Amino acid sequence: MLTITHIINPVVVPETSDLYKAQPITFESMRRAKEFAKDAVAVTLLTTQYEEDKEIIPNYFEVSPNLTRSVLDVGSFSVPRKLPLLRDILERAVEHDANADYIIYTNTDIALQPQFYLFIKEKIEQGLDAFVINRRTIASSYSLDTLAAAYSAVGVKHPGFDCFVFKSDLFANFDLQNVCIGASKVGITLLANLIIYGSEFQLFEQEHLTFHLGEDKIWQNPKYRDYFDHNCRESLKVYDSLKAKNDSFLDHQVLHKHWNLLQNAITATTDQKRDKSSSKNKFKKLWRRK
Repeated sequence: MLTITHIINPVVVPETSDLYKAQPITFESMRRAKEFAKDAVAVTLLTTQYEEDKEIIPNYFEVSPNLTRSVLDVGSFSVPRKLPLLRDILERAVEHDANADYIIYTNTDIALQPQFYLFIKEKIEQGLDAFVINRRTIASSYSLDTLAAAYSAVGVKHPGFDCFVFKSDLFANFDLQNVCIGASKVGITLLANLIIYGSEFQLFEQEHLTFHLGEDKIWQNPKYRDYFDHNCRESLKVYDSLKAKNDSFLDHQVLHKHWNLLQNAITATTDQKRDKSSSKNKFKKLWRRK
């Protein structure tokens, strides 16, 4: 039987966070999807977390060792946020069961349709060894009590990447640098590795397989801009490294697009910092003249 390790990173949040309502839906939807596919796929529901987040993990998840570092260990930020590094999360999945055929990583606010794992099995049997499934965004009004109605909501397609499936032995090749979750550009970094190292890759953009409540986009809050800048720098390192190793890297339309976007984002940040520095210097000169 096909074996899959599906890992997520739960986190304790205040009631004001969108995750407060989303995570229980994610947990329950994963449990139901595993139950729905139990005769065809052996799915391990796995978490990795910080010690302080263990209390919210349901007992139907297996719990891997706690994370021991965060992005704060590799960078300096104006508003400290203990965000895990993507590589550390995926390592926990690979180490948990070295014999698992495939790894799935999803964000902790991504809920599954009941047929999710059966779809995964079908695509693996068709030869895919790496693929990404884009979510549907539905109304934020749904809750755990209305999960059946949430399943039925068609929602709208979302262009971001937040559900990744790959053959376990591909992970040894991955270059993820110090990209952290909880900030933009983490998805395109893992996506690039799947495209380059998967011999048969596919991006599913229309399928009704995962969903997300609402569209809060907390990662776009200006006060967290330095996390965006960090991930842009780390992701561009990955893209440049993969491009150097693979002559056809830029032939892939998605990779070409995001390589350019990363370069533009870093240039814009550099220009912004230069303008601020120039303004400060001008002010200092004016002050000294006075």
